[in-house]
Amino acid sequence: MNYSTCQSAVPRDRAYVFLTAESKLSTEVRFFPAGQPEAPLTVLQPREPDHKYFADHRRGLFYLRTNDKAKNYKIVTSSVEQPHKDQWKEFVAHNPAVKIDDLDLFGGHAVLSERENGLERIRIINLTNQESHTIDLPEPTYDLAVDANPEFDTTTLRFRYQSLVTPGSYFDYEMESRQRTLVKQTEVPAYISTNYVSERIFATASDGTKIPCSMVYKKGMTRNGKNPMLLYGYGSYGLSVPVTFSFPRVALLDRGVIYVIAHIRGGGEMGEEWRDQGRMMLKRNTFTDFIACAEYLEREKYTSPNQLAISGGSAGGLLMGAVVNMSPGLFRVALAHVPFVDVLNTMLDASLPLTTSEYIEWGNPNEKAAYDYMKSYSPYDNVTAQAYPTILIRVSLNDSQVPYWEGAKFAAKLRATKTDHNTLLLKTNMGAGHGGASGRYDNLHDLAFDDSFLLSQLGIKH
Repeated sequence: MNYSTCQSAVPRDRAYVFLTAESKLSTEVRFFPAGQPEAPLTVLQPREPDHKYFADHRRGLFYLRTNDKAKNYKIVTSSVEQPHKDQWKEFVAHNPAVKIDDLDLFGGHAVLSERENGLERIRIINLTNQESHTIDLPEPTYDLAVDANPEFDTTTLRFRYQSLVTPGSYFDYEMESRQRTLVKQTEVPAYISTNYVSERIFATASDGTKIPCSMVYKKGMTRNGKNPMLLYGYGSYGLSVPVTFSFPRVALLDRGVIYVIAHIRGGGEMGEEWRDQGRMMLKRNTFTDFIACAEYLEREKYTSPNQLAISGGSAGGLLMGAVVNMSPGLFRVALAHVPFVDVLNTMLDASLPLTTSEYIEWGNPNEKAAYDYMKSYSPYDNVTAQAYPTILIRVSLNDSQVPYWEGAKFAAKLRATKTDHNTLLLKTNMGAGHGGASGRYDNLHDLAFDDSFLLSQLGIKH
């Protein structure tokens, strides 16, 4: 098996060194005592297909986060002397409704980074009495993570917090008294957080699934169907879209634009099942979920089709291409960044560096069933003679992940086929890669271009 990454780590108690080899579907951990650098590496648990596990250590026990018979992960322990699976003892049981993303061990506490109902949470277990609690958070939608905590024998946990309204913040949390102290918050000149409101809403997909959406807008917004809106989506690789603060976004909010993130299937917001329901032969759920979110926002009069802009990049660019093919009348403007829109041709070309390793996400088009299914949604292959929204396609000449010609071909086919006279722009960055411009100011120039295009197309001139 070819591993995509191999990394070493030392647990917080500094007793062992772990070497973890990881592919997309499996891991294998080897270890040796930290004080014996010449000691041989010992396999903790031999690799197995579709088994991922990650190791930590505390006071003579290995703690393992594993997906063995636990799709959303569980925590088990084992002795150092007998670490293999047949000796594992359950510490935190698998819960199909809760995804365990990470484990941090301290002298007297275990800290779990979890996701439940699409929201991140930090759960703290007192290892003396096994009592547990979660850290209370003030807003309906947010981004949360355990920060660097180098000390082992401490009762203070540092964590990071931000939201669509609250700038990046660092807190120290006393795990015994449950008191927290704000250590630092990013300074944002002239920004007053109380001028803005965040919400978490749920749209209903075509199969009845509830799709969470995170929203922010300037206080005073009325649901009259006249508000401009930017709806963002991704929905691939099990990646969760972080609900983070953006100072440049405030310029849109101050001009009346509502910003929404659609946490659609294919992402990881609701656990591993959520991912599986939006990949391979279920990939179309990603697109219909996004359409359902747009329909809900229009039906509930947050916005209307002539005021709704959408945005996504890379696999999110695939999302943009698919939904403008499927439901072009729902949107006024679409922004597609480095879009993966020529799915069939790319996935049939095994000479490209990422193709074969991507079979587990999209399927292998050399198999007829997969080929037919991918062809049913591949944006380039589904352009038809119909009216499309205004579209901005941005590609990068040096993109090694999504070659520039995908977006260029998509733009050319749209120009040759679509029946409307709406603006269609292809903008190529001749010096960038997949992530766009790398310099701070170049990146801001690109963002300013996007926002200017968006505001002009939505008729916002102030």
